[in-house]
Amino acid sequence: MTSPASATQAAPPLPAARGPLSEAVLAALRTGPARPLVAAVPPDPWGEDAQLALYLLYELHYRGFAGVPDDLEWDPELLRVRARLESRMLAALRDALTDAPGTVDGAFAPLLEEPAGPGDGLSGYLETDGALWQLREYAALRSLYHLKEADPHLWVVPRLTGRAKAAMAAIEYDEFGAGRAERVHARLFADLMADLGLDPAYGRYLECAPAPALATVNLMSLFGLHRALRGALVGHFARVEITSSPGSRRLAAAMRRCGAGPAAEHFYAEHVEADAVHEQVVRHGVVAGLLETEPALEADVAFGCAATGLLEDRLAGHLRTRWTAGRSALRRPLDGTT
Repeated sequence: MTSPASATQAAPPLPAARGPLSEAVLAALRTGPARPLVAAVPPDPWGEDAQLALYLLYELHYRGFAGVPDDLEWDPELLRVRARLESRMLAALRDALTDAPGTVDGAFAPLLEEPAGPGDGLSGYLETDGALWQLREYAALRSLYHLKEADPHLWVVPRLTGRAKAAMAAIEYDEFGAGRAERVHARLFADLMADLGLDPAYGRYLECAPAPALATVNLMSLFGLHRALRGALVGHFARVEITSSPGSRRLAAAMRRCGAGPAAEHFYAEHVEADAVHEQVVRHGVVAGLLETEPALEADVAFGCAATGLLEDRLAGHLRTRWTAGRSALRRPLDGTT
């Protein structure tokens, strides 16, 4: 098993395909893309093939993959395919959110209230009813983001000005450990994984992650890589920070109840206090600062918030449906699950 200290160093191996498009993308990454890359974009933007293909293309902008040349990051043919997938995903999101609030107040107000009772929401379920094997699956899935935590949001900093830029940089500084490598949140999550008996190697559990989990990570990359979607990325970031503190408190309790280990509990306990502060900074500094200079982006901020909630709810629904039936929620179960 990879040590937590070196977990985020090496590029991961390429995964297996999940359909014709991801197979074509994988072939292009191994040998260089044909002109043109021959594969139809799947009709279902949320399916395994489409979401894996998009994840593969986005990952070129992060660590890449073992054996894949770095210059494929900006290959025109791969970017063309990525643009088609992005267009389909954005259209599906907008179609699904036609009745979502179009203002920041409307989007954020429901998030400021705690769930009605124990067991509400995925973190509430894990707090009261989750088993250790379910916490391990949850951590394996979340590792696709948490081992690069804050990276997608950093892309928005050059696109902000004044108060919004300063506030965003302050939050990101905390996310990256405030100058201390051992406090970087990605490193803390690697420590959590080690406590749970999971391999903290970057991208290790990509093969296990179903499409709903890939979609939550792809959404951050989609918003982060497009300047035109800077408002949506701020909305995404705000929702994450607003909901993180109470959710982290419940997950810390779940780790403690299941005996997951001190590092596993610490990752979430750290976020209870830090993200309570970040919530105020993001709302009054980042969001308010952005809309002060670019008020026309309010609908985009609200859209980013709503899109995040939609995809997180879909993932939560997938996990709870499988778990309450006593089944693994992963494509490839971890050892010890059914």
